[in-house]
Amino acid sequence: MSHPPPLPIYTLRGAGGPLNTLHFSCHEEGTPLLFSGSGKGAIHIWNLNSRRAEKIVEGHSGSSVIWVSTLQSTDTLISQGRDLQVCLWNLSEGRSELLESLWTGSVGFCQCSMLEISPSKYLLAFAGQQTEEIKIIELPSKIPVCSLVPEGKLGMVMCIQLWQPDSGPGPLLLAGYEDGSLLLWDVTQRSTLSQVKAHPEPVMCLTFDTKRLRGISGSSEKKLSSWMLDSQNNLQLQDGVMLVNPGVSQMCIREDGKLLASAGWDHRVRIFSWKKLRPLAVLQYHTDMVLSVAFSDHQDPRQRLLAAGSKDQRISLWSIYNEGADTG
Repeated sequence: MSHPPPLPIYTLRGAGGPLNTLHFSCHEEGTPLLFSGSGKGAIHIWNLNSRRAEKIVEGHSGSSVIWVSTLQSTDTLISQGRDLQVCLWNLSEGRSELLESLWTGSVGFCQCSMLEISPSKYLLAFAGQQTEEIKIIELPSKIPVCSLVPEGKLGMVMCIQLWQPDSGPGPLLLAGYEDGSLLLWDVTQRSTLSQVKAHPEPVMCLTFDTKRLRGISGSSEKKLSSWMLDSQNNLQLQDGVMLVNPGVSQMCIREDGKLLASAGWDHRVRIFSWKKLRPLAVLQYHTDMVLSVAFSDHQDPRQRLLAAGSKDQRISLWSIYNEGADTG
């Protein structure tokens, strides 16, 4: 007999708007935290022990917050809003003060991507003012690194991920575009290394496993597109995954490389084995589109959580496949 689908271990309410983005910080010695960004401009910092919001940062003039992350420790928060601003916040010693803001000029929904290149030095990639442009700057100095614009007409940049390969000189960037194309950029050379047409529709989201050099992307269709990088940095399409219902908002891979989670427009979270893309579970709880998913970064695998944020203004937290279950 198959197991009945699990229920959330608990839910977080009171965000006051759709939950566009989630970010865990559970690896420090301190309290495990979950950061969420809402459609009403609020960033909630949830204490996962008390299951309450420890702090609410009202930023971005009430505009939708579409991405949140933290620099190194949880003392500096970085957020991106639909007010075309990226903001850095000082959270140390109970503060929530705005350190500085950066104007992106991008009217799309493309979330930023950040990469630590040395202790306390980061690269930040974001969609620029031009439709197809990706800008990269260094933080905290805000020194411009480069601007990446493809040669062909690919439409708006939809999603990006910066990463640092084990071999090779500098960082690479994966980008999904409105025409369904995926491009791999060499940031140092400011050149395209590879390009594939992954979807007939705009690429809504992508996630890339930097250890296994495999990635997956989603769109408004009923299919996830799987792909890999070969030794020459060429993107190679693999077998995709058919979905019951169309539309994926976001995907994430658990740090141990065993699970993939997808946030569905059909109100469901789907869990797959990352190795074989075998469907493992369908999590049903939300009453509207699921917009964001994130796995926690707990050091102890038994404490790992999956969080899902929905348009229904609730965050569900799940404990799944944490005891070394066969997820091949």
